[in-house]
Amino acid sequence: MAKFRSTKVFDGFSTVFRQWKAETTHCKYVHGYGISFKVWFEGDLDERNWVWDFGGMKRAKGKIDGMSPKDWFDYMFDHTLIVAEDDPFINAFKNMDEAGVAQVRVIPATGAEKFAEFIYKKVNEFVKKETEGRVKVVQVEFKEHDKNSAIYTSYDDQVESFMNGPAISNSGIWGENQQSEK
Repeated sequence: MAKFRSTKVFDGFSTVFRQWKAETTHCKYVHGYGISFKVWFEGDLDERNWVWDFGGMKRAKGKIDGMSPKDWFDYMFDHTLIVAEDDPFINAFKNMDEAGVAQVRVIPATGAEKFAEFIYKKVNEFVKKETEGRVKVVQVEFKEHDKNSAIYTSYDDQVESFMNGPAISNSGIWGENQQSEK
């Protein structure tokens, strides 16, 4: 069954974080990026023939954690220091926040993959409520920069099995695996 999808990129955020469990790499240290993320929306078209209003985050009636979506994105990712709730130095980071030298945000886990999942869960819940179930988020790609990104998706293995089935080859070329009947 065919579906409509649209995407929106959110960018211009400067944030720092650390992955304290990455003990053997430099990622265990606080480091930062100019991050962005891309959200895939899927659903039925509205009366304007849109899946999602690209300016919808600004005009939304609903909230994410009590804030407009745009304010929530800024609150979470604009000039912030993000730490995992189980970071052994969490109290030191919280002290930095209390002293006014960092805007610390605590989330379940850090890293590109976990940021993609975190954004997916927050935005999908908001979008489903905002559209009364007409639209859902199906994927979020979180980018540290142009060379590093991670994707969290709700797609299931049926997509991969379709892509590698008889009509499409492993290389993704349509019809490559098809054999004609003579």
